[in-house]
Amino acid sequence: MLGAFYRRTAARRDAAKAVTATARKLAILVYNSLKHGVAYADGGADEYERRFQERSISNLKRRARRLGFKLVTVEGDPSAAAAVAGG
Repeated sequence: MLGAFYRRTAARRDAAKAVTATARKLAILVYNSLKHGVAYADGGADEYERRFQERSISNLKRRARRLGFKLVTVEGDPSAAAAVAGG
């Protein structure tokens, strides 16, 4: 999870800021583990990517709703979805 977070952050920002953000995330995980006595369970990069995609979709739906649009999910071939969207 931390590796995937670092790579995603480094792609948006520079590497130094990504290291700092990842270190902060690690410090928070350690603090919460010690404070609440809960063991850290790494879900892996695939789990992180799945959760990131769910958050992105949720944010897109909320933004579309605020702008007065309705977001429609198209299942199947991504290139067909682009053709439907006019892109």
